[in-house]
Amino acid sequence: MAEKEGAIVKKGHEEGLKMAVSLLEEFGLPMGLLPLADVIEVGFVKNTGYMWIQQNKKIEHKFKMISKMVSYDTEINGYIDKKRIKKLKGVKAKELMLWPPVNEMTVDDPPTGKIQFKSLAGITKTFPVEAFAAGQ
Repeated sequence: MAEKEGAIVKKGHEEGLKMAVSLLEEFGLPMGLLPLADVIEVGFVKNTGYMWIQQNKKIEHKFKMISKMVSYDTEINGYIDKKRIKKLKGVKAKELMLWPPVNEMTVDDPPTGKIQFKSLAGITKTFPVEAFAAGQ
């Protein structure tokens, strides 16, 4: 795929997870935003910000602090930038009985301690950033 051209790619869970976490850190995003298990591959294209993560199975993770269930598909991709990920695919957050796809995440800048999630349907939800800290 053309969008993967010139990418840095890490294979395997340990290396892949390390890279995913360091990307979140580098772009000022909460470290617990992507609770991954069984990573196959993580890639990042520095020129465009395109990143992808492949994992063996879909994961559902509950962020306890905000009682929010989030589903992470076997392939997650999007464009990572300072304090945001846009055109995100493979992440859904449970709203009542529905699982609308999340297509953008933005940490407020200047920092207010808040992070916003936008769905394709135009729904925006705001939560405290610390809800997505590592270990949550």
